[in-house]
Amino acid sequence: MELTNQDIADLVAFRRELHRFPEISNEEEQTARRVVAFLSETGPDEVLEHMGGHGVAVVYDSGKPGPTVLFRSELDALPIEELSDAPHRSALQGKSHMCGHDGHTAILAAMGRQLGRRRPAQGRVVLMFQPAEETGNGAAGVVADPRYDTIRPDFAFSLHNLPGTPLGHVRLKPGVVNCASRGLRIVLEGKTAHSSMPETGFSPMLAVSRLMPALAKLGGGSFHDDDFAMVTVTHAAMGEAVFGIAPGRAELWATLRTRLDGRMADLCAAAEALAQKAAAEDGLRVAIDYHEIFLASLNAPEAVDRLRAALDAEGVRHDEEELPMRASEDFGIFGHTSKSAMFFLGAGTDLPALHNPDYDFPDDLIAIGSGIFMRTARDLLG
Repeated sequence: MELTNQDIADLVAFRRELHRFPEISNEEEQTARRVVAFLSETGPDEVLEHMGGHGVAVVYDSGKPGPTVLFRSELDALPIEELSDAPHRSALQGKSHMCGHDGHTAILAAMGRQLGRRRPAQGRVVLMFQPAEETGNGAAGVVADPRYDTIRPDFAFSLHNLPGTPLGHVRLKPGVVNCASRGLRIVLEGKTAHSSMPETGFSPMLAVSRLMPALAKLGGGSFHDDDFAMVTVTHAAMGEAVFGIAPGRAELWATLRTRLDGRMADLCAAAEALAQKAAAEDGLRVAIDYHEIFLASLNAPEAVDRLRAALDAEGVRHDEEELPMRASEDFGIFGHTSKSAMFFLGAGTDLPALHNPDYDFPDDLIAIGSGIFMRTARDLLG
């Protein structure tokens, strides 16, 4: 269950290659090819490509009956210009791995190295390299792929690096760990007019001005209660950037956030009712749609117990602090059909935060993260 010095050198080089050539959500074609190429020498029993887009499932099968255990990483980067002097900094303008998904992918690649040398004693391990986590459609696309039924896991595990937490220290708890969220877009359509005669048109100005505070007021409840809801207005645009035209169209964007999916349904209904009312009061047409839909992520107690046993066996310190998080994660959908759990792996207290333009995944986490996952796999499958 140990990586050799050569393995570590190869995995660090692989991680840094991914870092140099980042691809954003739904564009991860070359990243997927690099994963397949790197793991080809390990002799996997099955490789399923183009799952849910550019996703790749790499299977190591014992050939004997037993559970299927899935480990997930993400392939996608972010549309952020990297500010770094590192030799492996992004070579692609306006794109970078500022969330550490390059490191998560290297952790699963480390597992592939070890599973290639010794298969599990029973069942099979699926290494799921998932696309499009940042936009929320990647996990849903993978699970909707008809081939997913052939690898549907009994257990599913994932991790995320966490700057601000001591290096190698783990945060883990059962129950809710990441909030549900979705982007709400409201389009209000009226009629333009000459700015000297605004009364001859139908302007969305007053409707937008009422909607912004009204949407924010839909939030409430303590974050530690299941009734928690939060609405953040993120964007508003109205009319043309000219002085001679009274506006006839506006867009308002907001992010809706709840601890549980059922509460999200209620929040959406309330937001839609506000938009309909505001439009009707000013004679406007209204259209509503949703984007970047993330379901709540809940850790199954049995899966958490498996991870805790692995952490203890590996001598990794862990606690439940800082959980759950307001941020969203699309891993939760795997838990709808399997026992799933996600933990958060400390990246160090002196690093920039995730999504900052100067973040870089610590290479030391490759061995730590893969060690925890391999211990979990061996405990379940032998």
